[in-house]
Amino acid sequence: MYNYLDFEKPVADLEGKILELKKLSESGEAVDVADEIARLEKRSADAMREVYKNLTPWQKAQVARHSDRPHCLDYINTLLTDFTPLAGDRNFGDDAAIVGGFARFRGAPIAVIGQEKGSDTKSRLKHNFGMAKPEGYRKAVRLMELADQFKIPLLTLVDTAGAYPGIGAEERGQAEAIARSTSACLGLKVPSVSVIIGEGGSGGAIAIATCNRVYMLEHSIYSVISPEGAASILWHDSTRAKDAATNMKITAQDLLGLKIIDGIIPEPLGGAHRDPEAVMQAAGNQIDKAFAEFADQNLDPREMRREKYLAIGRNL
Repeated sequence: MYNYLDFEKPVADLEGKILELKKLSESGEAVDVADEIARLEKRSADAMREVYKNLTPWQKAQVARHSDRPHCLDYINTLLTDFTPLAGDRNFGDDAAIVGGFARFRGAPIAVIGQEKGSDTKSRLKHNFGMAKPEGYRKAVRLMELADQFKIPLLTLVDTAGAYPGIGAEERGQAEAIARSTSACLGLKVPSVSVIIGEGGSGGAIAIATCNRVYMLEHSIYSVISPEGAASILWHDSTRAKDAATNMKITAQDLLGLKIIDGIIPEPLGGAHRDPEAVMQAAGNQIDKAFAEFADQNLDPREMRREKYLAIGRNL
């Protein structure tokens, strides 16, 4: 059974009935219920399509945060081979919220940096729920510098609610670390591609997402602040997160229309957690296509990046 979101209750009820009938059928305690199961499965699929046909921005935020969505390490293990992780910022320590290293993507060398949220209680605590501290962003800068040195293209996988806001992080220069990581990302001499696979929250996301190409999964979100944070600032009421999400233009569809991102990667009906393998392969195909485009061009990736980000807000 899936972990259902509140707005998925019609689907949850139908799939619960289907599961009960299948258990009865397997135990031999019921007459043939194949026809009834088929009927309910069709109703369930129809209900799912109806629910996901017009998701609100707040509902998309809930899907983007779903605990069962594939995370950074899932993409790395599925799409990359020969992955060699690197640790530490050579200054303070290692930050498990940022995962990075070198690998091969469909036979070609690649540098990869991503935020890992973790998939269970133990791993979520280890990775600090994907919220990086200064040493995480300084590790990202170190990896970018190595990618530049060895002329290896960069892939970033973004999935964070934002940078860690703790006192220790601020004492160690959180804002400066984010700014330097953003600057390093913009100044790369090699092509770079970023995919927002869940949440793209605030500067914590921008620090590794300012790439030549930025793609979002269909139900991911990308924002300057979380809906809850915006509601707290604007209305002093975090319960109005739904209103904030609606007005902030945080969905992939909104951001494509604003020309902030370069494309949307479709998700299976019901979200990426319903068929992780399919969505990861779709992401891989888009990444491959993006890097192939760079191979056909002789333009400086830095100049392409400069034009891309200076154009935001000017060509609507």
